[in-house]
Amino acid sequence: MAGGNERSMKALKEVWRRAENSLCADCGKPDPDWASSTLGVFICLSCSGIHRNIPSISKVKSLKMDHWDDAQVQFLDKHGNAVTKATYEAHIPIYYYQPTYNDCQVLREQWIRAKYERKEFTKPGKQLPYSDGVKEGILWKRGRDNGQFLPRKFLLSEREGCLKYFTKQDAKEPKINIKIDVINATFQPVKIGNPNGLQITYLKDNKTRNIFVYHESGKEVVDWFNAIRSVQFHYLKVAFPIASDNEIKNRLTRNFLKEGYMEKTGPKQREAFKKRWFTLDHRRLMYFKDPLDAFAKGEVFVGSRENGYSVQKGLPSGTQGNFSWHYGLTIVTPDREYLFTCETETDQLDWITAFTSVINQAMTPQEYAIEAYFKFKS
Repeated sequence: MAGGNERSMKALKEVWRRAENSLCADCGKPDPDWASSTLGVFICLSCSGIHRNIPSISKVKSLKMDHWDDAQVQFLDKHGNAVTKATYEAHIPIYYYQPTYNDCQVLREQWIRAKYERKEFTKPGKQLPYSDGVKEGILWKRGRDNGQFLPRKFLLSEREGCLKYFTKQDAKEPKINIKIDVINATFQPVKIGNPNGLQITYLKDNKTRNIFVYHESGKEVVDWFNAIRSVQFHYLKVAFPIASDNEIKNRLTRNFLKEGYMEKTGPKQREAFKKRWFTLDHRRLMYFKDPLDAFAKGEVFVGSRENGYSVQKGLPSGTQGNFSWHYGLTIVTPDREYLFTCETETDQLDWITAFTSVINQAMTPQEYAIEAYFKFKS
């Protein structure tokens, strides 16, 4: 008996060590130490918890702590991540967002359920709830002034190239009509205070506006997210006919590079530092009094190093403004310096890393136009 167990464990480790099984099959996290004995995939602890919630599809076991019999090991040997992905991920639409281990629970759960439970990607040309070019339904939207979440009708139309929302279900005219090419959508469960919280941002008169929504159904809110990406993808295919699919995919919705609190002072650098919520959306650094504000109190353009932008650790000597946080950083632009303080050294270094990643990238023609607008506005 002991010899059989040793043989099974040895065979299991050999399958486990294959390169194809070195990353979680669902989120890409390195060194997965769980597996599904019914699907044949190697997965991380976090994804195993999602699999455990669909026991009719997946039975999960620890590769380190649980016993695997010969038949189960042989099943893993015949399948593994590569074979199983070839079946369940055979026909993923290019616009569909495939989450990583850094993404929130609702995205990862619906990705796993879409693959294995609903089998959305096993056959070509399958009709999907986010691929019609139109989507209509109710989302709970946060009021700009009172902060209450109320049901609002939303309509997404590829033909019209826009997203609308209505204050009443029978309203003829939308409250807001947003062009699809200026929309971004990103999941914000912590900030919104709901596991299915979605932040929709868009540009109006070159200013960023935030809308915060959620839906009780995780599937529904992720379907909305991918429907927005689908409409954007097809819109951009027409607008940029010579661009490759991957180039267009990279221009769809994006996560913010970094968010969090810092203190800032005014342009004279003698005013008291005030605590603000900051969002770095590539070259736009926006700051808000409250994380759920609809409009930013101000924006700073972060250009490239070759155009005179840099980030420096600490504050200039002789800084006069009063501040309560002592981990400073300075954004240097061709026109002025922006001074900030962070609560901890870790926050300081994380912000410097985020700014550096932006500053080290060359600017596109579109970004030169945005920079010109910021300079004109100031």
